[in-house]
Amino acid sequence: MLVDERIAPAAQLRPEIASLNMGSLNFGLFPMLKRYTSFQHDWEKPYLAATDDLIFRNTFRDIAYALEVCAESGTRFEFECYDVGHLYNLAHFIDRGFLKPPFFVQSVFGILGGIGQHPEDVMHMHRTATRLFGQDLRWSVLGAGRAQMQIAATAAAVGGHVRVGLEDSLWIAPGRLAQSNAEQVSKVRAIIEGLGLAVATPDEAREILDLKGADQVGF
Repeated sequence: MLVDERIAPAAQLRPEIASLNMGSLNFGLFPMLKRYTSFQHDWEKPYLAATDDLIFRNTFRDIAYALEVCAESGTRFEFECYDVGHLYNLAHFIDRGFLKPPFFVQSVFGILGGIGQHPEDVMHMHRTATRLFGQDLRWSVLGAGRAQMQIAATAAAVGGHVRVGLEDSLWIAPGRLAQSNAEQVSKVRAIIEGLGLAVATPDEAREILDLKGADQVGF
């Protein structure tokens, strides 16, 4: 898809927040073919196999275009950073005056082509983001696959925000598929509260991220 097509929903519907990936990367899902031999749909196996030649394109020009188009509607961004270099790309656009704080950084772990899922990887992304963005940082994590909850717990323990859901992982426990997004949300809430922390209300989340409010969207 061309960049105009990719950002068309955000440009037309003017949401409070939209994802923006901060760099290109190889996006490899093909190792899953070693773990699975049966599939529900004909397209699944060839799609996974083809990801050994897949580049997830997010050039500096594409990013700048998305920032310029969506800025007019007051949409803020969840900056998805799959590796340390993406944090520096974000800093580059801040230096160029494209963005105003706070900066909501979603660190993505576990995609082949990006940073790994080791706790040291999580902490390295946190240290680098904190050094680059300081008090303007709103740091969150996304764990792809089975390490989803471990990564969420690590981030929450150091004051970060967390994201879970079936887009990121199909599992709720070893060998057990999650039944819904709600099941994963309930589990991560228990982890957060077990650490002595609290989950933000929708109003508190809007304040933390400086969002424009649900009354100013186009849907």
